[in-house]
Amino acid sequence: MTNPALAVVDDPGALGLCPARLERIDGWMRRLVDEGRLAGLSVAVERRGRLGFFRAHGRSDLARGRPFADDTIVRIYSMTKPLTSVAVMMLYEEGRFQLDDPVTRLLPEFAGMRVLTGGNRARPETEPARREITIRDLLTHTAGLTYGFMEATLADEIYRREGIDFHRRDASLAEVVERLAGLPLLAQPGEEWNYSVATDVLGHLVAVVSGIDFASFLRERVIGPLGMADTDFHVPADKLPRFAANYIYDRERRLKLYDDSVETAYASPPAIASGGGGLVSTAADYLRFCRFLLNGGQLDGVRLLGRKSVALMLANHLPGDLAAMGTPRFAESSYSGIGFGLGVSVMLDPARAQILGSPGEAAWGGVASTAFWIDPAEDLSVVLLTQLVPSSALPIRRELRVLAYAALTD
Repeated sequence: MTNPALAVVDDPGALGLCPARLERIDGWMRRLVDEGRLAGLSVAVERRGRLGFFRAHGRSDLARGRPFADDTIVRIYSMTKPLTSVAVMMLYEEGRFQLDDPVTRLLPEFAGMRVLTGGNRARPETEPARREITIRDLLTHTAGLTYGFMEATLADEIYRREGIDFHRRDASLAEVVERLAGLPLLAQPGEEWNYSVATDVLGHLVAVVSGIDFASFLRERVIGPLGMADTDFHVPADKLPRFAANYIYDRERRLKLYDDSVETAYASPPAIASGGGGLVSTAADYLRFCRFLLNGGQLDGVRLLGRKSVALMLANHLPGDLAAMGTPRFAESSYSGIGFGLGVSVMLDPARAQILGSPGEAAWGGVASTAFWIDPAEDLSVVLLTQLVPSSALPIRRELRVLAYAALTD
C-alpha cells in the first residue's frame, strides 16, 4: 500500500518553493535515466511538514521492466545508521549508560585494545590503546575501527582475513563483534575520524542493554512506532515485486546487475541485522524518519526521544570538521566544512564545503547512492533513492543539493 504522505503533493508556492525551479529537478532526473547513468530514481522534497515535490523516473528493474515508483523498496545501506543511533539514544535517555562511558562497561570483550603502528599482515606491530573506546566514539566513528572493504590499510586487510563482515550468513552479531574486539585498532580512540563498522557494534550494544535482539528492538521501538511500514532487514515475499534491482557500471560505464530484485539475499531474514547498513526502505518511510528528527523526536503524537537528545545528535561532536580529523579514506559526504554528530554528518560551513546548505543541516547516504538531508533552519527534508554502487560513481547528491536549495523562495 502506498503511504498517503506521497499520494498528494501540496502547492509548492505555499511552502516557499518555486514550482518552475522544482521542475529543474524533474529534468535532471529524466536526463540521468535517458542517458543510461541510472536505471531509475525518486526524489522527495518536504518543507514545513508538507510534501512539495515528488517524482520517480526510470525502472526499478531493467530486466523485468518495472517502473521506479513512489512505493519502490530499495537497499538504504548506511542510511540505516541514523536509525541505529536513535535506538542507542533511546536507551541513553533511560539512564542505561552515559555517552562517555567506556564501552567495556557493557561489552567487556573490548578491554585491552591495541593499536596498529606498522608491520605487515603476517606480523603486525601494535601499541596499547592510550584510553578505552567510549560509546560516543562509536557514534562518531572515532573509535579507531575501520571497514575491510576499503582495502586501504593493514587494518582493512586484517578485517578481511578475519571475516569481519556484518552481512555474512554463517555467524551471529555477537560472534562477529567478539572477533572484531580481538583485532588491533586502526588509530588511537578519539584521535581520528574513520568510517567504520562502529554502528554495527552499537547494534550489538543495543541488544545487550535491552535484552532483546537488535532487529526486534529496532522494529518494535523505532520502525513500528514511526509508521515505517516498508522498512525492515529483508523484503517479504508479497513485497518483492516492489523491490528494486541494484546496479554497478561495467568497464564501458554501462549499467550491469549487481544484485537481483528477486534472486537476492534480501528475500529472507539475515543471520545478522546490520545496524550499519542492513535496512531496506521507501521514500515515504524515510521521509517519516526525517520528519521525526525535524520535529525534535516525535511524530504524529508518538515521542521516541526528547528534543534535547535530538539536538545533541545533530550537533557536531568533533573538534573541527572531518578534514581536520586525519585524512578520511571514505565517507558518504565531503570532508571540508562538514562535522559529525551522533550518527549523521553535520554542516558547519557551506562556504568551506563549497556547496549550498545551512549550518546545522544533518545528512547521510548509502553505498547504493541513496541520500537524505534535513535542514532545521529551513524546515526542509530531501530524500533521494536509487540503486547504483558505489555512491562515488556519480555526483548526484551534490547536484541535487544545488537544485533543491535553488528552489527556496523565502
